[in-house]
Amino acid sequence: MSVELREKPAVAIVAAVQLPSVSDVEFESSLAELRELAKTLGYTVVDTFIQKRGSFDTTSYVGVGKCEEIAHYVEHTADREIDAILVDHEISPSQARNLEKATGCPVMDRTMVILEIFHNNARSRAAKAQVEIARLGYMAPRLREAAKLAGPQGRQRSGVGGRGAGESHTELDRRKIRDRIAELQLEIVAMDAERQTQRARRQERQSLASVALVGYTNAGKSTLMRALTGSEVLVANKLFATLDTTVRTLHPESVPRVLVSDTVGFIKNLPHGLVASFKSTLDEALDAGLLLHVIDASDPGFERQLEVTDHVLAEISADTLPRLRIFNKIDHVGNEAAQVECTARLREQYPDCVVMSAVRPDDVACLHQIIVDFFQAALVEAELFIPWSAQQLRGELFANCQVLAERADENGAFFSIRGEQAAIDSLRERLSPAG
Repeated sequence: MSVELREKPAVAIVAAVQLPSVSDVEFESSLAELRELAKTLGYTVVDTFIQKRGSFDTTSYVGVGKCEEIAHYVEHTADREIDAILVDHEISPSQARNLEKATGCPVMDRTMVILEIFHNNARSRAAKAQVEIARLGYMAPRLREAAKLAGPQGRQRSGVGGRGAGESHTELDRRKIRDRIAELQLEIVAMDAERQTQRARRQERQSLASVALVGYTNAGKSTLMRALTGSEVLVANKLFATLDTTVRTLHPESVPRVLVSDTVGFIKNLPHGLVASFKSTLDEALDAGLLLHVIDASDPGFERQLEVTDHVLAEISADTLPRLRIFNKIDHVGNEAAQVECTARLREQYPDCVVMSAVRPDDVACLHQIIVDFFQAALVEAELFIPWSAQQLRGELFANCQVLAERADENGAFFSIRGEQAAIDSLRERLSPAG
């Protein structure tokens, strides 16, 4: 047998209940999002089962008839073996167990899918610890139901959703989970303190303006980050391709120097445990002088995504910071006429927004200038004299201030400069005579 044969791709079906309060557009948008999440997790969704009900079935989420329909499909109709049923809501442990028993197929609800994606994509120590806390908190109330489903043998099942760490139910009792969560929380506190110290040292060394990219996952934030900073950051057409905050310097560099950070993307119904555990990641937005709210202009559901982002920013108290709406991916809306029409509509609906494509250099250059202008608006102009004996300060002067004019005499050089008040005050203090 050839060693190049690959493992058979995972196959899933989606099950969803539409409540009377949910419009068809919102319902379909949520389903499309779940399919994208499934794709990110490595599943191919081959069919979708929808049921309209006044409320979720308390026993198995969908009604008895729909359970039988899904079970028949899994057993007799599907072309390939179904590896998982993905449910477009967070369901209780007993609902998941009963649905799994009725259909004979492992069940993953929306929260579990998101947790697994975060688990697979976390890279830094802090992100891994935060994800593990959320996963353990999710697993704890489900252990008893999983043990019932496994039977008296307590058979081995790999972690959350049949994938992951791979610990048996007998090994994962609630006390051990509680102890592990407490241990991880202490680690996160220590990492937060270390991060705060590093941030304070950085601010002491030099005054840096900062911009944070926020917005819905897959809105093109990483592509825009790479375009603005000239750096190589991961760009993938997947939800939650990046979880850890990436910080780079705006390029070409400006006065003042501007740091650009890319934060974890938002999503509808993000599990509350992840909102809380990723607060330290999202805190990067709280330190920013300007938020760039990146929106996918080509997504027909972008207004719902706007609401999600606004809600999460309010949760972390970042909703009062200066914010610029960036409608990205305008090149994806259609031909040139469609792009012009969409741009005009967006600018009418959202005055002062920027409509652009992160893959167009002219658009990126325009946004770069807007960012620089924003921070330069707070700069002050001043005159500074540097004697010949202190010319070592010239480098610092040119690094932190914009030099408007320069002239010299036998005693030294006179500079007309524009810069942040703190940077100018620091230079003057170092130039003042001792005593």
